[in-house]
Amino acid sequence: MPSIASSCCGPVGEHQSAVSSQPGTGQSGGAQLSDSQGYDLVVQQLIPGYASLARLAVALLAASPKAGGVGAEVLVAGCGTGAELVEARAQRPDWRITAIDPSLDMLEAAQRRLGRDGIHWRQTRVEELEAEACFAGALSVLVLQALPDDGTKLAFLTALARSLQPGGQLVLVDLMAPERSPLQPQVQAAWLGFQRASGLSEQQSQEAALAQGLHPIGVSRLTALVNAAGFGDPARIFQALGYEGFLLQRPA
Repeated sequence: MPSIASSCCGPVGEHQSAVSSQPGTGQSGGAQLSDSQGYDLVVQQLIPGYASLARLAVALLAASPKAGGVGAEVLVAGCGTGAELVEARAQRPDWRITAIDPSLDMLEAAQRRLGRDGIHWRQTRVEELEAEACFAGALSVLVLQALPDDGTKLAFLTALARSLQPGGQLVLVDLMAPERSPLQPQVQAAWLGFQRASGLSEQQSQEAALAQGLHPIGVSRLTALVNAAGFGDPARIFQALGYEGFLLQRPA
């Protein structure tokens, strides 16, 4: 039997709102790179600075006015195998965390890593999460990139904004579309070089890129989407080749 935990969203049974996992949705999009056990290793080989991303994301949110408070309610949207959850427990054991992911495989991997107690686990997407102004802060790492820009990205961001308290902040990390530049081929070559140096063959890199089915957007498009969703302008806090992190805030 799943344990019952209460949060600001009301009593929640683990996996109570189960939905079918969508290919490439949420951090569990890594399930298409490999199984959940190999996900973290492959992503570390693909993304420069990945090992520090979770630590940075949690530290940023912990310094925010809302989530910085003792016992703050925090949402991890697309928790994947639990990298952000591990850091959150280490840095802010007082947080009351809700971790969601559409993939049961990823949730179970995260639960094996962290245990089932002390975190409110939900197999769902943020769009189905009934959490009006519920959370002081949220983390979304490598999720938006997997969603098509056909209204799905906007729906995801709008649901995140709606779930935050006024003044609440979101840390968003994603693969971004490159700006037009004559130097872009060099950046792409550097990314492939990083992957080879990290242990991925060229074929593995190509297969991983194809398997993800990603939909990156540029900063101008991201700004338009987050504004339409109810956030202020994004503040860049991380950049490594094509991957960028942003701090967003729902206006008070």
